[in-house]
Amino acid sequence: MAQHNEYIQERNEKDFGYNWVTSSRFLFYMQVFCLLAFVLGGCYRLYNTRYKGKPDIEIQSSTKYKPEYK
Repeated sequence: MAQHNEYIQERNEKDFGYNWVTSSRFLFYMQVFCLLAFVLGGCYRLYNTRYKGKPDIEIQSSTKYKPEYK
């Protein structure tokens, strides 16, 4: 009977739902990992879609602030 109780005690210590210390530590590290992955993914996405600079486009001379007519 003592061996059976030791087996149950050992199994309960390894059980995720029974041992709140192990499960809370695991959930904390999972939250940290997910938050870090989310932040790094957002930074990477912002870096790839960043503003490349002022485009060089042709503007019609008649639509400028001081229009130039031919």
